[in-house]
Amino acid sequence: MSISARRHTRMATAAIAGAAVALALTGCAGPAEKPADGEPVEITFQSWVPNIDRAVDAFNAAHDDIHVTLETITAGPDGGYATMLSAVQAGNPADVVQLGYDAIPDFLINDALEDITPYVSDAKDLFVPWQWQTGVFGDKVYAIPQASGPLGQFYRADIFEELGIDYPKTWDEFYEAAKVVRASDPDRYIAAFAFNQAPWMIGLAQQGGANWFVPENDSWKVSIDGPETAKVAEFWQKLIDEDLVKIEADFSSEWNADIQNGDVVTWISGSWADAILRGTAPETSGKWAVGAMPQWNAGENVSATWAGGSANAVLKGSKHPEQAAEFAVWLNSNTDSVSILTEIGAGWPSIVDTAAIASLQDAPEVFEFYGGQDIWDVFAESDKAVDTSWSWPPLSSTLFASLTDNVKAAVDAGTPLVDAYAKTQADMVAALTERGISVD
Repeated sequence: MSISARRHTRMATAAIAGAAVALALTGCAGPAEKPADGEPVEITFQSWVPNIDRAVDAFNAAHDDIHVTLETITAGPDGGYATMLSAVQAGNPADVVQLGYDAIPDFLINDALEDITPYVSDAKDLFVPWQWQTGVFGDKVYAIPQASGPLGQFYRADIFEELGIDYPKTWDEFYEAAKVVRASDPDRYIAAFAFNQAPWMIGLAQQGGANWFVPENDSWKVSIDGPETAKVAEFWQKLIDEDLVKIEADFSSEWNADIQNGDVVTWISGSWADAILRGTAPETSGKWAVGAMPQWNAGENVSATWAGGSANAVLKGSKHPEQAAEFAVWLNSNTDSVSILTEIGAGWPSIVDTAAIASLQDAPEVFEFYGGQDIWDVFAESDKAVDTSWSWPPLSSTLFASLTDNVKAAVDAGTPLVDAYAKTQADMVAALTERGISVD
């Protein structure tokens, strides 16, 4: 991590920690419950990652002193997060939970996370520094990183070849390719404009050079509607106005069909999207490839993430915080477990030693789907090119809801996207101020 990134992290820590002191709910961990002699400590783990039960089973097989029960939850603020926070307030939380990096500040200011520093201090060097820091506030550790979501562009290589399109290395080339794709078939588009995905829109802005939340001392400078974001918004506005992208929610049944039949031929998403593509459109195996994000300036190498990534945290009130922390570290650092996580699409590993991850070295099913390409080379480079000075603010759930609502309203009304970002700026300043969080 660079000196400037470390300084940025320290300022973010101060701003979030200050908010946490002002806003924390009353709560404390309950007394540890001791199992009967010879019985393992029972803990629960809540996650939305498909097939993560395979890694949980591996942990249980390797441990006779701790047993983990998996509870599958819905991802995001409207699903699992609300359930988690309600359980903390009610005094009956799960022990370990899946959280996006973006959500950790939200949970922290709600006093919903256990300080696990005493149990994990020896684990720090196992993880990539910037990912480890996403769970550290005020020199205390509140979460163990699982994976980041570096962006790349999945694309139908067969259709690009059929139409004579070179892979677009810049956004100008992407625009020209969009015109060729659109002219080739009345139902075909280069991409979907996913108005439902705040992480996607945020990632595009981040890659364009925007930094929406900059901590300054104990407050936040908010610049969602800055010139870098306007540049990105105006580019996608041009694609919308010229009917070069299809306005539809990704992961919808319509989007699934378009991915399957080749009517949407690219998808900018995180590394974990590989598993989704293979599951959604198995009959297109061998037709896809992955490339780096198009650049705003030729020759640059700038990337971003899909909402940063994911971590595992111990909820406030866990009866077994030590064992819960042990599980979180093992799940995300044991190379067999991390290999499983990578294979099932959990994201780009948070551990330093990726050379020890079997599924990154040899993944016949994955490589075959992408025409023999080792797609992990693309995401390894993307991960290195992410601006790690980006900070997630408190109230990220408010940010996501405001952004998607405002962008959808703009699309529906035919008003400029830049206005939607300006409205989101105003919404976030008001929301932070209302919660007593200082904004410059």
